[in-house]
Amino acid sequence: MKKQALHRKYNFPDADLYVMCLERIKFANRDKKQFQDYGYDMERLKKFKAMCDKFRKLPDDDELVGDQMIVTEKKSAAAEKLKTAIRSVMTRVAIKFSNRTGRYRKFGTAKMGDMTDPQLLFCGRRVARVARQQIDFLADVGVNENNIGRVTSACRDFENALNIQQDKIAERDISVELRIAQGNKMYDELNVLCNIGKDIWAENDHVKYENYTIYESNNDQKIARKEKLAKE
Repeated sequence: MKKQALHRKYNFPDADLYVMCLERIKFANRDKKQFQDYGYDMERLKKFKAMCDKFRKLPDDDELVGDQMIVTEKKSAAAEKLKTAIRSVMTRVAIKFSNRTGRYRKFGTAKMGDMTDPQLLFCGRRVARVARQQIDFLADVGVNENNIGRVTSACRDFENALNIQQDKIAERDISVELRIAQGNKMYDELNVLCNIGKDIWAENDHVKYENYTIYESNNDQKIARKEKLAKE
C-alpha cells in the first residue's frame, strides 16, 4: 500500500513558524507560574525549545534543490559525453552499412536525442556490445577497442551520475518529509502553548492575550488590527 504524503498543518513559511515558536516560548517563560497551573512545566518548555533548535538545523528546500541541480547538471554532462562516444562509433558504422540495413539498425541508435536516461544507458551498452560482435566487419572503417572502450567508459560514468542524481532526489524527498513532520509537531505544540496562554489572559490582560494569538497570514494581522482599533 502506498504511503500517504505528509501535508503541512500550517500555511506560512517554516522560518515564520520557527520565529513564532521562539517568541511564544519567551512569553511562556515570562508566565511560567501561571502555566504550571495547567501542568505545563519548564521541562516541557525546554523540550519545545530543543525541538525548535533541531528544526532550525534541518536543510531547507532551497538547499536541497540546489544540491539536486548540481548533480543533474553533472548527469547531463555525462549523457552528452556518452552520446558523443556513441556518435563516434556510429559515424564509422554508417560508412560501412547503410542506415536502412539490419546491421546498422541492430545498434538501435535511432532518435537518440529523444531517449530517456535509462534508454540512453541501454543504447550505449548495446552499441558497445554490437560493435564488438561486428568488429571484424568494421575494422576497416576504424572501429576498434579504443572507440568501443570510450563508449563503455562513458556508460559507466553516466550510470554513476544517474545513480547519484536519483540518490539526491530520494534524499530530498526524505528530508522534505522529515521537515514537514517536525514542523507539524512544532505547530501542534505551539497551539497547545498558545491556547493555555490565551486562557490565562483572556479576561485579565488583552495585550498578553494577543501575545499568544497565532496569525497565519498578513491579512489575519490586518483584520486583527482593525478590530483592535474599532474597540479603542
